Amino acid sequence: MECRAAVSAEEVATHYRIRHEVFVEEQQLFSGSDRDQYDDDPDVVHVLAYLNDEPVGTVRLFPLDRHERLWQGDRLAVVRSARIHGLGRPLVRFAVATAGERDGREMVAHIQLQNVALFERLGWHKHGEVEVYVGVHHQPMAIDLQPARH
Repeated sequence: MECRAAVSAEEVATHYRIRHEVFVEEQQLFSGSDRDQYDDDPDVVHVLAYLNDEPVGTVRLFPLDRHERLWQGDRLAVVRSARIHGLGRPLVRFAVATAGERDGREMVAHIQLQNVALFERLGWHKHGEVEVYVGVHHQPMAIDLQPARH
């Protein structure tokens, strides 16, 4: 299993295809497309997870507030046939590491309730009250990206 930023036009198209398959077709969270204004941010990182050289997962991250060094992670998706391999963990770890390498201080995300325990095991904490996003309950969560300074 390998995670890496989608760089070529073909890789980015594959990233969007997986998101569409999961969020539009399977979960029906969005009608038509899940793309938004953040996809056009020049600093957005579209990530692909590969299993046996086959792209099977995505996550997206971007600076939410450059001055505060706040990053957001979202659009974590794994195709149905690959979910038994636990690819969510390495995708989240890759996103956190990448935002930290880009001078991020904190990363936030809105997590579907069934995935909160996974994020807590990865070091995230609840960051506000449960809210409804695209008709589904999500838990705002956050993680510190910089190691504690002593």
